Amino acid sequence: MAELSRLDYVEVIGQAQGHTGRTAAIYQIGKGAGHTIAVDAGSTVIRYRATYLDGRVLLAGIYPLSSGQRHMSAEISRMVDQAITEVLKAVMPEWGPLRAIGVAVPARVTGQSRLVQPDRELWTFDGFTPPPGVPLVLENNVNCAAIAEHNYGAAIGRRDFAFVQVGLKIGMGTVLSGELIRGQNGAAGEVSHIPFPWSANERPQPETLEDYLGVDAFMERVRSDWPGDDLPRDSLDLFERASKGDVAATDHVRRHGHDIGRLVAACVAVIDPGFVVLGGGVGSLPLLLPYVREEIARLSYSTDIVTSTLGADATLLGIGKLAAAHAQADLIDAVNG
Repeated sequence: MAELSRLDYVEVIGQAQGHTGRTAAIYQIGKGAGHTIAVDAGSTVIRYRATYLDGRVLLAGIYPLSSGQRHMSAEISRMVDQAITEVLKAVMPEWGPLRAIGVAVPARVTGQSRLVQPDRELWTFDGFTPPPGVPLVLENNVNCAAIAEHNYGAAIGRRDFAFVQVGLKIGMGTVLSGELIRGQNGAAGEVSHIPFPWSANERPQPETLEDYLGVDAFMERVRSDWPGDDLPRDSLDLFERASKGDVAATDHVRRHGHDIGRLVAACVAVIDPGFVVLGGGVGSLPLLLPYVREEIARLSYSTDIVTSTLGADATLLGIGKLAAAHAQADLIDAVNG
C-alpha cells in the first residue's frame, strides 16, 4: 500500500476505528491512477462517460444519430471520435492520465483493433484514431450489457445467465460458469443469424429474424393492422396505450411478447442458462414480461425471466468496467514490474 500511495494510485480519505485494535485507514483511487473513457456506440445514440478507475463519474454526455443504424457506419465512427474529442478537451489535471478507452460497438469483435461486419469484411474506425499510447478496448455492445448486468444489475451473483436485447436490433450476451462466452469468431449470441423463417416452402435469408423482431418491422405490423386512424406514434406510445387498457395496443404487445418468447426459447434450448435478463429499448419494457414468460412456459424448460434493472445505461456500464479492468491490470503490472 505504501508503494501505491507513493505513486498516487491510492489516497487516504479517512479512518475507521473498531471496538478493539488499531485504527484503519480508508483509501480510494488516487488521481495518479488516472481515468478511462467509455463509449457506447449505439444504433440510435452515442453515449460517453469519463470516470476514475473506481467508477466515479467525471464527465458524461450523449449524441443522437441522424437515424437508427443496425450496423457500424461512417456516422457512428465520426460520432465516437467527436465524443472522445469532447472528453479530451475537458480533461482536468486532477483526473490524472488517460489509461484506456473502451468502445462498445454493434458488431462482432474479433480482436482489439478491428471489427467484423455481417459481410465478413474487416472494418475499422475510419473516422476515429485513439490518442497515441492509449489502449483501445473494443467489445460487442450486447456483451457489454451482459457484463453490466452481471456486476451491477439483475444477474449479480449468477454464474449462468443470458442477456437478450430487443430493440432496433436483437442480440444475446451469455455468461456461463461466471465467464462471458464470445465464441471462436466473436459471434456467440448473434441471434440475428438464427435461420428464419424455417419451413418447407420458405428459404431463410441472413438476418431475417432481426428484420422481423426489430422495432421498425414490429411497428410496421402494428400500423398495417391498426383498427382506426389514430395510429401509435412509436413503440413507446403503443406501450403507453396498452398500459391504459387499449385493446388493440394490448393485442400487439401480447403478440410481440410471444415472438420474443420464441426467440428466448431458442436460446434456452441451446445454452439452458436458467436465468434470462431482457433488455433493449423494447425488451426492457415491463409490460412485455408476462407474455414472454407465458411463451417460455409453453415451449421450453423452466427458466426465470426478468427485466433489466440498468436500462439504457447497461452497455456503457459494461464497457466502462472492461476499460477500467484493462487499466487496473496495466497499473498492477507496472508496480510489480
